[in-house]
Amino acid sequence: MNESENNKALLKISNIKKKFGQNEILKGVSLEVNKGEVAVILGPSGSGKTTLLRTINFLEKADYGTIELGGISVDSAKPSKKSVFELTKKTAFVFQNYNLISNMTVLENVMVGLTIVRHINKKDAEKIARESLEWVNLSNRLDYYPSKLSGGQQQRVGIARAIALNPDVILFDEPTSALDPELVGEILQLIKKVAERKITMIIVTHEMNFAKEVADRVYFMDGGVVVEQGTPDEIFFRPKEERTRNFLSRFVSLEPEYNI
Repeated sequence: MNESENNKALLKISNIKKKFGQNEILKGVSLEVNKGEVAVILGPSGSGKTTLLRTINFLEKADYGTIELGGISVDSAKPSKKSVFELTKKTAFVFQNYNLISNMTVLENVMVGLTIVRHINKKDAEKIARESLEWVNLSNRLDYYPSKLSGGQQQRVGIARAIALNPDVILFDEPTSALDPELVGEILQLIKKVAERKITMIIVTHEMNFAKEVADRVYFMDGGVVVEQGTPDEIFFRPKEERTRNFLSRFVSLEPEYNI
């Protein structure tokens, strides 16, 4: 592989636009993520962060723009079913509220995507699911149902489910926002372990210390656009835009330490 191929972005999002009714949520968002990188998206509530994340794998269909991932290119305005299917096979999504299937056990929740989406036979799917759940320290909860798990345990199942799919990119949508404060640190530590495996990730989060430590690139969004992007040092210590500075100033003395 030559140098230009090495530097080519794994994921490229170009001019994504999205309206809900007359409310324009995304106003032409573009970003790139290289293989093995962690991109973090910051911004105030209502800035379009979650909507952007959901348009990447068509949980929401954007009105305009293109998404390129691992050799697949999809025109959001007129996507084909085949291209969307191929794109979504290359992604995994970790939700704010876990999104586990209530009448399936922990093991079954991780297996279902492997058998239905990946068409992996049940025996192999179970082996992969068990390995993923062992990695997130849930080997002793395989037969539990989601209602019997803590929020932190449910989110660990969500992360195991994502890892089991072996995707090109994992999308994390505020993965700690639904957790009790004492459980936040353990999930941030687990996501940091995922990053150490050089799995490409895009993370929407409000945990600033975590973002500074784990990100290769930070995108600050406000009002449906990317206001500023750069390395963690550039964004957190030398932001160029006033909107970025104003947003980050709220967290200077308020950000808790989670020993990650």
